[in-house]
Amino acid sequence: MNILLIRHGDPDYVNDTLTKKGRQEAVALAKFLKNVPVKKFYCSPMGRARDTAAPTLSVLDRRAQILDWLHEFPDCVVDPKSGAEHVPWDFLPGEWTEIPEFYDKDKWSDTDIMKTGNAREVYDYICTSLDNFLASYGYVREGNCYRAVIPNHDTVVFICHFGVQCAILSHLLGISPVLLWQGMICPPTGITRVSTEERVEGVAYFRCNRFGDVSHLYLDGQRPSFAGRFRETSGESSLD
Repeated sequence: MNILLIRHGDPDYVNDTLTKKGRQEAVALAKFLKNVPVKKFYCSPMGRARDTAAPTLSVLDRRAQILDWLHEFPDCVVDPKSGAEHVPWDFLPGEWTEIPEFYDKDKWSDTDIMKTGNAREVYDYICTSLDNFLASYGYVREGNCYRAVIPNHDTVVFICHFGVQCAILSHLLGISPVLLWQGMICPPTGITRVSTEERVEGVAYFRCNRFGDVSHLYLDGQRPSFAGRFRETSGESSLD
């Protein structure tokens, strides 16, 4: 089984849609996906994800099923300095790296800042929903692997968001979500692919063989947009 996790295009967060650049990226994505044998499309309920999916669905004359659990990870912790709600996946490096629990796949949510909100509840909801989804395709969670009840080569597409994408990968790979949230970046319309590895009959593990791939943009003559990235040296602008 193959899962393509696709981040939405360059976002207009204020209006929960795409910028002009984001719409161009969505068209480039459609050109790529029209050649991929996708069994079914699934989409976040948020506008920027739906708008990213629209060109692909139009070209292929397909529909996407909306899954509420593909919604972006919400603002659900409280910043100790400002007192404002904060996404649990965007901390300064000098802050989060000093907290050993953030490196632990089980203890990351036991930290003081994560306990200020419902990050663990949201994470568990995503993981449970993912396991139920995979069971419907014949892969049943057993410990840290999956029992391949109905092995298959189906390819499904999730069009969603960076925060929830990392939560999904965290569960599949057994990695603290904080390490993925803080240590990885998926550009707009970046494609992450995970595939089952079934070297022993009946036992499956999901291996990530592509993360945040934007080759479809370069093939379309576009440069990836900057959303989600930060300046590489302190003296430069954060804009690309």
